[in-house]
Amino acid sequence: MWPIKLPVQAATPKTIAIVGKYHAAGIAQSLSDIAAFLEAHGHTIVFEAETAQNIALEGYDAMSPEQIGQFADAAIVVGGDGTMLGIARQLAPFNVPLIGINQGRLGFMTDISLDRMIPVLADMLDGKVDVETRSLLEATVFRDGEQIFNALAFNDVVVARGASSGMVELTVEVDGRFMYNQRSDGLIVATPTGSTAYALSAGGPILHPSLHGIVLVPIAPHALSNRPIVIPDSCEISIQVVNGRDISANFDMQSLTSLSHGDRIVIRRSAHKITFLHPEGWSYYDTLRHKLHWNEYPSVEGRLQ
Repeated sequence: MWPIKLPVQAATPKTIAIVGKYHAAGIAQSLSDIAAFLEAHGHTIVFEAETAQNIALEGYDAMSPEQIGQFADAAIVVGGDGTMLGIARQLAPFNVPLIGINQGRLGFMTDISLDRMIPVLADMLDGKVDVETRSLLEATVFRDGEQIFNALAFNDVVVARGASSGMVELTVEVDGRFMYNQRSDGLIVATPTGSTAYALSAGGPILHPSLHGIVLVPIAPHALSNRPIVIPDSCEISIQVVNGRDISANFDMQSLTSLSHGDRIVIRRSAHKITFLHPEGWSYYDTLRHKLHWNEYPSVEGRLQ
């Protein structure tokens, strides 16, 4: 894997994969610029197959995520958090470090701005890198004791009702111990990374990514006493569907499976982790302050009114 200190003049070129939000305006030029820059520094460049197919850059090999996992030393992801979520889950079993360049909107996980990507990448190739690991969830759906679905989630697992149906009723256990019965629009089970996604919109707390915790956030609960709770990520969470219509389990809002009464979703921390490479001096608090506009204050007149 890519070491923390990587000299530009490495004797053996490293293989770096590029993944892009290929339908974003102007992204082909950005990806071309990155590839040319990396090639000039002695690296072997490959493109994720779907990215390569849609941007039609010539002269580069295309690889599936599985092939990238086997052959690449790092992956640069250009897009938004959705792009990062999709490839991160697929590369998690291979522990390929990820670098995020933001061509989306919020960009909590794609933290390098598009207009500064080349100088920042130059510094990172020169060894100015901060390394961070983050946890994922693994969820398995059981029906009549048989496994019917299994998936990883980097942000969250969401059990929720359909758009036109009433509340769902869920029974939740943690490590085999009864926690509560809940009537609500659904339940979010989120990693610290996912605490700034849907869970935050539903009133959950922000968890620092280094915390070993999982947050459970009810969605519009019938009983206002049903509040978010953070539990150790060593716990196993079991959610059983008791009642409701058009219920589904969503994984990072990118894959889903329909649920029936009696289905049980078992969620635990995955054995895999995601490794991010950040520019040297990167701070999670800087990210929060910028993305959540904590640095914006009302005028003096506004505060006095």
